[in-house]
Amino acid sequence: METKRTGQSSLGLMASHDLYEVRPREGKDGFDLISELFRYGPIWYAGPDAVRNAIAYAKYRSHSRSQRAIIRVLDDSGAVIQMHD
Repeated sequence: METKRTGQSSLGLMASHDLYEVRPREGKDGFDLISELFRYGPIWYAGPDAVRNAIAYAKYRSHSRSQRAIIRVLDDSGAVIQMHD
């Protein structure tokens, strides 16, 4: 039996959203911007403005794709500390 797919993903987000996560790197040397949309894996950001630059790029990329961006900033334990739309 074939099931119908709705426009909603398992994360509860509609298909018209781009989901991004900003996570600290394991070596504590910056942050990774992670998304399923990136063909070659996460994008690495370093420096004092790393998180801000990663968020700005995710918003820019979603705007150019005419999609709404959902950006989650996570801490070392994986807990969400910031959320951006």
